[in-house]
Amino acid sequence: MGCQLRPEFTELRFPALAGALLAAVLTALTLEVPLVAAERQLQDVVYSKAKDADQVRNSLDVYAPAKGADLPIMVWIHGGGWKRGSKELVDRKVTAFNERGFVLVSINYRFTPAVTYHEQGTDVARAIAWVHEHAAEFGGSRDKIFVMGHSAGAHLAALVSTDHRYLEAEKLSLATIQGAVLLDGAGYDVPRQIEIAALPALKELYIDAFGTDPLKQKDASPISHVAKEKQIPPFLILHIASRRDGKLQSESLAKAINEAGGSAKVYSAAGKTHGTINRELGLAGDAPTKEVFGFLEAQLKRLASKSKP
Repeated sequence: MGCQLRPEFTELRFPALAGALLAAVLTALTLEVPLVAAERQLQDVVYSKAKDADQVRNSLDVYAPAKGADLPIMVWIHGGGWKRGSKELVDRKVTAFNERGFVLVSINYRFTPAVTYHEQGTDVARAIAWVHEHAAEFGGSRDKIFVMGHSAGAHLAALVSTDHRYLEAEKLSLATIQGAVLLDGAGYDVPRQIEIAALPALKELYIDAFGTDPLKQKDASPISHVAKEKQIPPFLILHIASRRDGKLQSESLAKAINEAGGSAKVYSAAGKTHGTINRELGLAGDAPTKEVFGFLEAQLKRLASKSKP
């Protein structure tokens, strides 16, 4: 089914998230940030073709620049401990990506405990499949799809970029994704994360999301699916410098990808918190922002060189 674009300009404001997620460890406080809406928008599009699709949790928003075609697309996956969050919490990302010629697609997905990590990965893959199918309708290119997530969203971005089964179920492949950007995730090796968790509440968060079965914990771990000769996309893995578990998880995943013949870079963000590395992405002079767009520019150059005869 096609989709009809409607030009809009709206100032959106989002209230602060109620409560804190693991007090200063996985908390990503959301300020009331006025957002400049894109010139071309699609809102609350249901991306899942399943009969029981959730009209809210299986929906996405598209923010596209006013002009252009064949534009690169960033699929944004919010965080929230696998059990909360919203596609509306994009902070400065709309302006940051649109100004650089990217379409930003922000997605919702279903939450635990109503579904497992597997259904969440399925939701992300279905959203990517929708983007792939409809890209040209909002000025995007199906050949330039990237994924980025924060916290739990970083885990899901990594999972669908390493475990080929999710995209293959949608008749796509890992080659559909041209690059993955992870913002301060720590669930790339779930059993290890549970083992080294410094706070009981942090350990409980992962057990709530992935259960106690070691096989399921391993299956939920992106690092378990890294292997040679897989079409794993290039990775940029950012973590806050002060977070020991994030550093260990990021470096372990990058090492596995690089040893398998892929490409992964780790960036340690000094002076950031779990919340600000996400919330401040897009600010002028922001170091993680510079790193992210430098990575994306390099990947676009790589794609351009591949397309030359």
